[in-house]
Amino acid sequence: MVLPLRALLAGGRRLPRPAAAAFGDRRLCPLSLPPVAGPPRWAPLSAPLPAAPAARLCSGEAEAAGGDGDRAMLRHLARKLRASGPVTVAEYMREALTNPGQGYYTRRGGVGESGDFITSPEISQVFGELIGIWYISEWMAMGKPNTFQLVELGPGRGTLTEDILRVFKQLASVLSKCDISVHLVEVSPKLSEIQAVMLTGEKVQPNPEDESAYMKGISKTGIPIFWYRDIQDVPPGYSFYLAHEFFDALPIHKFQRTEKGWREVLVDIDPEVPDQLRFVLSPSRTPATQNFIQPEETRDHVEVCPEAGVIVQRLASQIEKDGGAALVADYGHDGTKTDTFRGFRNHKLHDVLSAPGTADLTADVDFSYLRKMAQGKTATLGPIKQREFLKNMGIDLRLQVLLQNSGDTATREQLLHSYDMLMNPEKMGDCFHFFALLPHHRLVHPDKKDKPESKSPLPPVAGFNELLLK
Repeated sequence: MVLPLRALLAGGRRLPRPAAAAFGDRRLCPLSLPPVAGPPRWAPLSAPLPAAPAARLCSGEAEAAGGDGDRAMLRHLARKLRASGPVTVAEYMREALTNPGQGYYTRRGGVGESGDFITSPEISQVFGELIGIWYISEWMAMGKPNTFQLVELGPGRGTLTEDILRVFKQLASVLSKCDISVHLVEVSPKLSEIQAVMLTGEKVQPNPEDESAYMKGISKTGIPIFWYRDIQDVPPGYSFYLAHEFFDALPIHKFQRTEKGWREVLVDIDPEVPDQLRFVLSPSRTPATQNFIQPEETRDHVEVCPEAGVIVQRLASQIEKDGGAALVADYGHDGTKTDTFRGFRNHKLHDVLSAPGTADLTADVDFSYLRKMAQGKTATLGPIKQREFLKNMGIDLRLQVLLQNSGDTATREQLLHSYDMLMNPEKMGDCFHFFALLPHHRLVHPDKKDKPESKSPLPPVAGFNELLLK
């Protein structure tokens, strides 16, 4: 059967997206950081912090927080630190981002033009369309199972899922015998409401308390959608997982090499300045230092995200057991970077220790760590640069079609600008990467070693190789 992906790439029209030129993107900001002369110097636990380390280089540019409401989380943390002492950066991030009362994602969740950062799906519909094509391509390469779950972790405003579902609708003839459901893992009540309106066209009523899904509805295209607070609540089954700009917001531990060995970076209250936070070093090795620093480590500063490791372990186990695949898209590195912790508010760099709970906190994803945590249960591909992945997926063909179908100069200029944002190596093209978890049999026939001539070649994995349109 001919896969009608060429027809899909060659059809349709441009959908409105915000003018990306009008505001920044947190993905681009690392490229504009001032240069650092050597590794940051961290203070011992009992001494004041010296001049701003790399994690706070943006303080001079950082937007000042205002309003008494913005200080609620700071007061909460100050009381906690005075009572029990310094906390890890991971605990600080967890409080600042997901505290039920004052956390950034539970209270604000600023995705989009009016928020604190914008993501690739908000820039161009093409991004989500190509992701949708990737899943269909893999579904076909894996034998067209008669059911699959699309599971997205941290869906933002729901824009990416909407674009993917539009592709599924356009290829309804291909998917007609497949039972599809959507499962969204979202901790933010505000964002889940936005997602519900985006995907179903109406506000969705909460599910009864005794069910694992706290909301459920039907998409505009007739596909059932369920919302969960934890990935563990998603029912087992053949699943395609999507984590777009999800892992970068998970809490990290930070470590600094010193003359006395590795020490963990902690957050403490500044004794000389009321209600101001500072970084300090642990006086000795912490349990996290012993567990996460590898003997062969050569860097002087390391960030580790244990929660990302746990989630990847779970994804790998589920794919090994039930089938499917996982696609991760994020800015990150392959075990080479050091201090990447930063904050964003109103599309500007923000001091990570200033006004916690009012800004997005993020750190680059270490893909080498994700690969290691898959523990060989699945095969892994990548990381590959975003511009290479999208080019392999046919973004150039899709752009040309949209340009031909656009009726005015302003629309064409916006299409070209969005393409440049996604593909330019100095913008999102090189700092953003794709990474995948796949069943081993997707890449190598189980009996290939014994009978190499007995099986036809496996189709290449789209994105990581050029997309086959047949």
